[in-house]
Amino acid sequence: MLETHLPKVRIEHLLDEVDSWCGLTKAFEPVVGYEPRGEALRAPLLAAVVAHGTNLGIAAMGHSAEGIAISQLQNVSKWFLREDTIKAANAALVDFHHRLRLSFVWGDGTKSSSDGQRFGVRAGSLLASYYPRYFGYYDRALTVVTHTSDQHSVFGTKIISCAPREAQYVLDGLLENNTILRPREHYTDTHGYTEHIFGLCYLLGITFAPRLRDLADQQLYRIEGDATYPALDTLFRSAVETALIREQWDELVRVASSLVRRTAPAHVVVQRLAGGSSSNRLAKALTAVGRIIKTAYILRYIHDDELRSRVQLQLNRGESRHELARCLFFANQGEFRTGDYEEIMNKASCLSLLSNAVLVWNTVQMERIVRQMRSSGERVSDEALAHISPLLHAHVIPNGTYHFDRLTNLASRRGGESS
Repeated sequence: MLETHLPKVRIEHLLDEVDSWCGLTKAFEPVVGYEPRGEALRAPLLAAVVAHGTNLGIAAMGHSAEGIAISQLQNVSKWFLREDTIKAANAALVDFHHRLRLSFVWGDGTKSSSDGQRFGVRAGSLLASYYPRYFGYYDRALTVVTHTSDQHSVFGTKIISCAPREAQYVLDGLLENNTILRPREHYTDTHGYTEHIFGLCYLLGITFAPRLRDLADQQLYRIEGDATYPALDTLFRSAVETALIREQWDELVRVASSLVRRTAPAHVVVQRLAGGSSSNRLAKALTAVGRIIKTAYILRYIHDDELRSRVQLQLNRGESRHELARCLFFANQGEFRTGDYEEIMNKASCLSLLSNAVLVWNTVQMERIVRQMRSSGERVSDEALAHISPLLHAHVIPNGTYHFDRLTNLASRRGGESS
């Protein structure tokens, strides 16, 4: 019922209004050496974000936007739109949303999930690869891995090839998180787990909870020693060598410490440990830790209905965000027409920023609607609101003619009402 009360809104007006609340454009610091031209930059900045986030591109946006020239879009894209500035602007959105009262009906920001979304690539790229399952044998694609909180906000975005397992990049989004959120329980689909990730998450104090398929084929391991488990002994394939864990424990702690300090990208550390030779005792010790944690988790996953429901709920939230991304990233049939990594990353990051802007705008509007309903005597419980997604997007208009020349008046007219 709330969806019918959400007013139609164009994406540039939505982004403008959200910026008036949380000041996301302040995060777009120019590159050192930028010489101001004395022109207003706010409207071109928002236009460039929409151009990248909808996949429309600078040239097409210049012909579709009222009051914005292509030269302005090129200028702000060159000097202001970078991976670090877009990430900072996105953090402003996530932090603002986390402080909204209604956001806590969906979660408290301590849980998250990660999943990959595939996009076609029409240009040569080192990241692009063939992915017959979704794109046939002739078209190439890449994966955009996003980390989504239990409040539906995206706090991590990464571009990877379709070839490697997404599990290698689970820790990147968690450790590179620059928002107020602090996830301590993380969910993935089956392709998002390995025994190494189980072990590293344990060392980092993060509860790793993937959704597992083919449970009958999963291997369970018992801890080495004299202990027996009469009801479970037939399920165990072999024992974990605990002496090796004790021997390498200090090194394992050092690895975890280096990940926290971010001395190296997490996926690089995971790749090296996963690809270690049979003589690499540190890698073997991490595998042993992971097998213990994985075994305990599988037994809990089978037994605990509430855990399975929690995992499924969060993964569904990630799928809802994918649907919103498909709606917003409409131009060029939702395919990247460039092979340049920086340009692809800017588009993917701006897409995450736009989806978070929709989330913030929807949440604020939902708070307003709920207040009106409750003041008129209707009973609206938080339990009922928890089942309504704040990623609704049928009312959001991402295409057409963009009116960035009207943004200043729109922001001033709505600013008092929204605060």
